[in-house]
Amino acid sequence: MPRPLRVAIVGAGPAGIYAADALLKSAAAAEPGVSIDLFERMPAPFGLIRYGVAPDHPRIKGIVTALHQVLDKPQIRLFGNVDYPGDINLDDLRAFYDAVIFSTGATADRALDIPGIDLDGSYGAADFVSWYDGHPDVPRTWPLEAEKVAVLGVGNVALDVARILAKTADELLSTEIPPNVYDGLKANKAMEVHVFGRRGPAQAKFSPMELRELDHSPNIEVIVDPEDIDYDDGSIATRRGNKQADMVAKTLENWAIRDVGDRPHKLFLHFFESPSEILGEDGKVVGLRTERTALDGSGNVKGTGEFKDWDVTAVYRAVGYLSDELPKLPWDVESGTVPDQGGRVIEENGEHLQSTYVTGWIRRGPVGLIGHTKGDANETVAGLLDDHANGRLHTPASPAPEAVDAFLGERNVRFTTWEGWHRLDAAEKALGEPQGRERVKIVEREDMLDASGA
Repeated sequence: MPRPLRVAIVGAGPAGIYAADALLKSAAAAEPGVSIDLFERMPAPFGLIRYGVAPDHPRIKGIVTALHQVLDKPQIRLFGNVDYPGDINLDDLRAFYDAVIFSTGATADRALDIPGIDLDGSYGAADFVSWYDGHPDVPRTWPLEAEKVAVLGVGNVALDVARILAKTADELLSTEIPPNVYDGLKANKAMEVHVFGRRGPAQAKFSPMELRELDHSPNIEVIVDPEDIDYDDGSIATRRGNKQADMVAKTLENWAIRDVGDRPHKLFLHFFESPSEILGEDGKVVGLRTERTALDGSGNVKGTGEFKDWDVTAVYRAVGYLSDELPKLPWDVESGTVPDQGGRVIEENGEHLQSTYVTGWIRRGPVGLIGHTKGDANETVAGLLDDHANGRLHTPASPAPEAVDAFLGERNVRFTTWEGWHRLDAAEKALGEPQGRERVKIVEREDMLDASGA
């Protein structure tokens, strides 16, 4: 009797879980069957849904419900708190599996190469997001001394950072934020947050709903300068061809023409301002210098040579995420991705690295919303199954599932399971209950492992 197809998926965020789902829905799942192990370096699954989505966005976290249904399937096992390549590397995985899919995502900040970027008070948005989302591997405190703060970038991460900086701690208390984050935000001195975009309103990468949400807080006055509402032919074409871009531009126009109200925290959205330098004194941020830009007709911008200094003492760059390089796999430094064709990992000689695949942000870079990852996973899995059907996969030496448990046991890896996630989930909900909150996140890795019964 043929044994099931054994597949390892490294990274248990949406990309990895969607890949597992695609495998389970394939013809191979019926005959000869599939057996899938998900490896995740955090003690809990769900990737950036747990450690990237802002705590005041519970509707995005609702995607977890759909992911739960996949992980509940008996053909899937979860190994949490297992690091690639520290605890298990590619050669190890090849001994146990017919194929390996990497879906490790992107968690680091893309660099911004301007003078002053390394000053004290200059931060990457990804690190701040990890802090307020209770990630175990970042410090428990965050310096929130600045009364005036700049955020560089016009995507949803920039909005998240600006919104968390401008809201009060008490506004966020109903969410899952852990006590150390509540205490940190309680001490936040920010009264003015300035978000800077290099191009115009039509080129902003905000989601319309995320943008409108900024204005729902009783404490945040959103301010847009009418001078920043400008379109050229390229911008008009963008608005005509992209409903979301048009909705964003309309929202910004409405804010630009209204009177400024009296909500205590001011959040300014600036366009046509290109950051050229972070200004410092004694190693600390004392300001931001931007160059005014102007549209060139195509929707792009050019510098005008006109500079302005802004009085801020902290700068957060939200110019995109970057994936960490994966040992043993080819790597494109420029894009921060693994080179591939249809999800098959491609070596420098143009050959497919046998039985090795990628999906999600590690494959195409950190672009698009969570849902975009689904089509990606389907394509990668289709390639894997085609290779399986045509005898192109290698044959593992030890395909029995218990061989993996024995391997991790020999290495004294303290791993969590899907049953363990249910225990951690229950423990976090129990922490929230006395305060009438849905949950309170457990932060310390050891505490997560203990609650999971690792």
